[in-house]
Amino acid sequence: MFKLNENGTTVKTELLAGLTTFLTMVYIVVVNPVILSDAGVPFEQVFTATIIAAVAGTLWMGLFANYPIAIAPGMGMNAYFAYSVVGSHGGISYETAFAAVFISGLLFLILSMTPLREKLIEAIPENLKHGISAGIGLFIAFIGLRLTGIITADPSNLVKLGDLKSPSAILTLLGLAVTIILLVRGINGALFIGMAITGLAAFFTGQLSFKKGFVGIPSMPDGLMALNPITALGDVVSHSLYAVVFSFLLVTIFDTTGTMVGVAQQAGLMKGNKMPRARQALLADSVATSIGAMAGTSPTSAYIESSTGVAAGGRTGLTSVTVAALFILAAFFGPLVSAVSGISAITAPSLIIVGCLMMQNAAKVNWMELDEAFPAFLIILTMPLTSSIATGIALGFISYPLVKIARGRYKEVHPLIYVFAVLFFYQLLFLPH
Repeated sequence: MFKLNENGTTVKTELLAGLTTFLTMVYIVVVNPVILSDAGVPFEQVFTATIIAAVAGTLWMGLFANYPIAIAPGMGMNAYFAYSVVGSHGGISYETAFAAVFISGLLFLILSMTPLREKLIEAIPENLKHGISAGIGLFIAFIGLRLTGIITADPSNLVKLGDLKSPSAILTLLGLAVTIILLVRGINGALFIGMAITGLAAFFTGQLSFKKGFVGIPSMPDGLMALNPITALGDVVSHSLYAVVFSFLLVTIFDTTGTMVGVAQQAGLMKGNKMPRARQALLADSVATSIGAMAGTSPTSAYIESSTGVAAGGRTGLTSVTVAALFILAAFFGPLVSAVSGISAITAPSLIIVGCLMMQNAAKVNWMELDEAFPAFLIILTMPLTSSIATGIALGFISYPLVKIARGRYKEVHPLIYVFAVLFFYQLLFLPH
């Protein structure tokens, strides 16, 4: 099934690669519930939903696409869900927000089976794609600094440096230092190990306790969040969540496609400029997003951490199947994860560092051409300042055709971009955002 001999690998190598990938991305089972619980979603709901989505997408990737790529709820989209969607638009509940995720997952599913996906990806300028990723990175890092009090609100200057002597700030800085050292030393699973060391420090300083034990049966207190597409679509229409659905869809498509191609290139699995079994691979993410929304989590994405498994020798879907099996095992450690998640300083270093890693995309922006650089800059600037990924995307898509027209390069702009610009302009002026 996995064609191990054809890909020059062995069962032992694939199992080790799967363990490596899992250790580098298992932080998501802690971080994702922390972020979504800020929107009022029960911690147990998100914890179980995170694992369900990760298992569904990663198993599909392994069994049907035969790639060593893991799927799980994506960083950035969970922050957008919790801090920009829920509570906005006239008081959107998290149940309604999950309806928007569900619809975006279904649209992604449809797009993954048609040539329209390629056309949409080709239509979006590269510099806007890089700007979106970098902007999300800044937004995530800002959240990590704010949650731990390193940055606090200021009435005269909006934000200021917090109390660095507070237990939360000290623990965060310790975790950040440890994790950075592990990363620059090239230690596999650095984010997870960093959280573990920070957790131990919190335990020995009395900030962390395990009153509910370490293991337990997974549960979803609220049951399924979304199930009927008609009802979900009705929620989207009644609350005018078109821009929200589009933002989920847009970022998921670009993030997933870019990650998959990057990991496939690293593994030597590309055939020229094409990715074999690309449709099956994209279906893995779209299926996981839809199932995740039903269970109660934000959109999924292919994880760049999969590259660590590839570096360890992973070349086939057996690596992904191993990752999925380990996620199933992790499902029974909910009480442990719940206790850890209550201390924001344990998870904040991961948010800050993931934000840093996403900022690498800023280097890919063509800063020498102002008509390319300014829209990307606007996206990067406004995402953290407005606490809205959708607003950043909207301003980028509106400004891009305007500066191109001003420079006389309007023919370089794909017709779809003009359509998006008009829709986003209307949304910012006349619809809730």
